[in-house]
Amino acid sequence: MRYRLTFVAGLALGYVLGTRAGRERYEQLKKSLREVSQNPAVRNTVESAAQQGRDVAGKAFHTVSEKVGDRVPESVAERVRSLRERGQGDAEDDWGTSNT
Repeated sequence: MRYRLTFVAGLALGYVLGTRAGRERYEQLKKSLREVSQNPAVRNTVESAAQQGRDVAGKAFHTVSEKVGDRVPESVAERVRSLRERGQGDAEDDWGTSNT
C-alpha cells in the first residue's frame, strides 16, 4: 500500500509541476530526452543490458527446467527460446549496434 501511495503522490506532483511549467518546458525536456537517447554510449549500454538480460533468462530457464523437468508450460519454454535466439548472432539491431 505504501508503494501505491508513493506512486500516486509522485504522479500528482508530476502533474502539478508539468502543468505549471507549460508547453515550452515540455518541449525542452523532450528535446533533452531525444538527445540522450540518441547518444551512442547510452544506446550501447541499453543494448548491453538487454543482452545480459537475455543471457540471464536463458540460464534461469535451464536451471528451472532441470529442477522442474517437463512441468514447464510449452508457452513459457517457447518464449524463452525466442528471446535467447533473438539475442544470438552478429546481426545489427534497430539502432545500428551489434548484439555482442
